[in-house]
Amino acid sequence: MIDVLQLAAFNAAYAHAIDSDALERWPDFFTSDCHYRITHVENEAEGLAAGIVWADSRDMLTDRIAALREANIYERHRYRHVLGLPLVESADGETAAARTPFMIARIMHTGQTELFATGEYRDRFVRDQGRLLLAERVAICDSTVTDTLLALPL
Repeated sequence: MIDVLQLAAFNAAYAHAIDSDALERWPDFFTSDCHYRITHVENEAEGLAAGIVWADSRDMLTDRIAALREANIYERHRYRHVLGLPLVESADGETAAARTPFMIARIMHTGQTELFATGEYRDRFVRDQGRLLLAERVAICDSTVTDTLLALPL
């Protein structure tokens, strides 16, 4: 049975990969045919499928990180995730659905720190060869205002 402790440990490792700038590891948290989307609460409430970021495969996530490293020009910064406990909506031995609240601080290269995003992850997890992976992660931000510097994954 997939339980809250396994999901919390997964989320801690996921956040650590992003917060420690190990972004090349980030796609490894997803299945090959995953869905990853960042949107805001009003779009989600209205059932609008498009998001601020949208990807439907691990390869698209890998390309996003390659673009961040090699092609995109943006002001360097990093994140610090603060995650709540997952609320498990359903779970068995092979799958789980959960919601996890998040707060993300953005730390600029100048040292300036600000609360960047709050919201919740709505996730579908699967066990693949004994390993827990995300089949779907939708990061639903509380604010409808999106900073133009949304470069790193949430």
